[in-house]
Amino acid sequence: CIAVIGPLFDIPQLFKIYADKSAEGVSLLTWFFFSFFAIPWLIYGIVHKEKPIIVAYSLWILVDVSIVIGILMYG
Repeated sequence: CIAVIGPLFDIPQLFKIYADKSAEGVSLLTWFFFSFFAIPWLIYGIVHKEKPIIVAYSLWILVDVSIVIGILMYG
């Protein structure tokens, strides 16, 4: 349950970018690094078969990459 809550905090940013079709004031570099540095945690979770870590970081990567794509499209 907790593994799903963390990534949900990024949803308002994602919604704002796509609803307004604007990424003004949103840092591409910041969100890129959020996405990039989640990858080692996902790998760790897979290697150690830690389902909460796998779920959380899979969702975080999905949401953060979607934000990066939105920034590239509308920034």
